[in-house]
Amino acid sequence: MPMDKQEVAMLREEVEMLMQERTRLLKVVGAAAVLVANTDPESLQDEAMDAAEMLSETLNALPEETLKDALESVQAEVE
Repeated sequence: MPMDKQEVAMLREEVEMLMQERTRLLKVVGAAAVLVANTDPESLQDEAMDAAEMLSETLNALPEETLKDALESVQAEVE
């Protein structure tokens, strides 16, 4: 059953909202990755170290392509 114009317009709007959200989330992930990469573990308190380790593990679990997109979104250098 074909969709009517209103349904198509609603789906188009939803896809656009999801793409904008993805863009914002990629920037958050990119910034978090840069923060982790530039943090000296010895300078962190134990509580902060636990959070940094959790963040690092979560970032490492991302697909490589997603992490690359995230780093590019914040214009970070990839080594």
